[in-house]
Amino acid sequence: MDDQGSGSGDVRTSALSERERALLDFEQHAPASPGLKEAAVRRELGLTTARYQQMLGSLLDRPAALAYSPMLVGRLLRLRDERSRARAARSFGPTDR
Repeated sequence: MDDQGSGSGDVRTSALSERERALLDFEQHAPASPGLKEAAVRRELGLTTARYQQMLGSLLDRPAALAYSPMLVGRLLRLRDERSRARAARSFGPTDR
C-alpha cells in the first residue's frame, strides 16, 4: 500500500506546526549580529528574544525538528552542550575547604 494514501504525510513537516517550522527556518537564515537578529525576531516572528530562545530551545529536543533540519538542529545542540559544559566548569570562588 502507498504511504501517501495513509494520510501520514512527510514526517519532517507533519510533526511540526507551521510556527515551529518558521522558527527553524528563521534560525537557519537569521542575521549574525545579535542586534539585527533581535529586531528581526520581533519584526518577522512577533516574539520577544527571550520567548524565541525558549521556544527554539524546547524545539531542539524534538525528533521532528531533527528530521526537518538535521544540520541546523545538530549545530544548535552542539552549541548548547558547549555552553552548558562551560557553565559547569566555571568556578565561583575558592573550592578548598
